[in-house]
Amino acid sequence: MLNLANKITLLRILMTPLVVLLLYFEGPTVCKIAALAFIFASVTDWADGYVARRSNMVTSMGKFLDPLADKVLICSVLIMFVQLGWTEAWVVIIMVCRELVVTGLRAIAIDEGIVLAADKFGKAKTILQIFAIVPLTLHYPLWGMDPQPIGQVLLYAALALALISGSNYCYDFYRRTRERKDSGKA
Repeated sequence: MLNLANKITLLRILMTPLVVLLLYFEGPTVCKIAALAFIFASVTDWADGYVARRSNMVTSMGKFLDPLADKVLICSVLIMFVQLGWTEAWVVIIMVCRELVVTGLRAIAIDEGIVLAADKFGKAKTILQIFAIVPLTLHYPLWGMDPQPIGQVLLYAALALALISGSNYCYDFYRRTRERKDSGKA
């Protein structure tokens, strides 16, 4: 159960407190270290999937842990940004609520024998969140450039994709449970 792919996923979860702690002690140097730690943690998202598929290590635990690790890392950092006053609370609230709704729908769907796979908008949302978080984490001017506006624009784009993909999950859940009910399988 704790194969290499799952260990890489667990590493992403374990990196979360480090990134949050570094942000707590904000400052130009510490924020650069936090950004590097976040980038490293984000790369493990690609690495665990690569290892799992290449080595035929895809497990139920991995299917559960991988999206959980993404949510723990991204939501924790976004919540810390609100604490620091680096982004608006309403943006983070919508993103966190979307994650809770989708996770809940997936759990209910699995209980009904339905798999709600990640769609292209959900995957793009995660990528945009990662690309938004890096400049927001840097926070202080870097090479004479303020990274904040870039991070904010990317975060708003990620918010739009979060709403689109969340709506898609809700619609897909409704449609597929309706089909099951209509076919008499419920």
